[in-house]
Amino acid sequence: MRNILKSAFISIFPIVALYFLIDSTMHLINHGISYRYIGRLLIAVTIAFFFAMIFIKPVARTDANLKKHTLLIGIGFLISMIFGGIIEKDLNGSLPSVGLFLGWILYIKWYSVFEDRKSNKAIQIGNQLPDFELQDPEKNNVNVSKFIGNPSIFMFYRGNWCPLCMAQIKEIASQYKELEKRNVNMVLISPQPHGHTQSLAKKFDVNFSFLVDQGNKVAKQLDILSKNGIPMGFQTLGYDSDTVLPTIIITNKKGKIIFADLTTNYRVRPEPATFLAILDKETI
Repeated sequence: MRNILKSAFISIFPIVALYFLIDSTMHLINHGISYRYIGRLLIAVTIAFFFAMIFIKPVARTDANLKKHTLLIGIGFLISMIFGGIIEKDLNGSLPSVGLFLGWILYIKWYSVFEDRKSNKAIQIGNQLPDFELQDPEKNNVNVSKFIGNPSIFMFYRGNWCPLCMAQIKEIASQYKELEKRNVNMVLISPQPHGHTQSLAKKFDVNFSFLVDQGNKVAKQLDILSKNGIPMGFQTLGYDSDTVLPTIIITNKKGKIIFADLTTNYRVRPEPATFLAILDKETI
């Protein structure tokens, strides 16, 4: 139930912010200066701009609390409540600002966070990577044992719909030569449809393994399933409602896990430099 609410929230919240951005702008144009609308506009612009930029100019990671955005939203909230609610004596008119502010806090502290990942027992440093089977874009079965013999990085990503995942893959692809020098298998895994994975492989055109976890079988095996984890409405693009929690696993040439990142926030992810340092340390 919690993930269904999250799925609905992330689809609705940016639209609500966009509505209040337009509404506040029109009110200020038509009726002149009003502190409660100025504050509301600052909040709405910041929220709408953040979500727009995630898709227009994706980044692989942000800080957990989005401090700069939160500061602007906090200022807008104070303008709306103090100057609008008290000086203009219209607390009811400031209620949309309260709703937007609380929505932002929910996004930071509730939506962005994955609970209970530290209890994962399937992925433990020092253990052998569990045996599992995936499929390539042409639906041929690929067993994980194929990658034993060389160090490997397994990146479980949510799908082509996730802009942070795409930015992270782009970032890793830019380090292709460094990975190749170290004879690393780069394995990218998603439960998305095979056609989406095929288009992603063509887009980057690097010697990585782009694989599909059909039906999230491996995600369930590794306890990294995100049930109802995609934004509501994205099913129309061919994605299943369930996806995978962003996860990085690095194994040595014998298939032993030497690093695992089970992030507890979908916007906080390790950099490629971290992977290279782990691999170099293993070879010392």
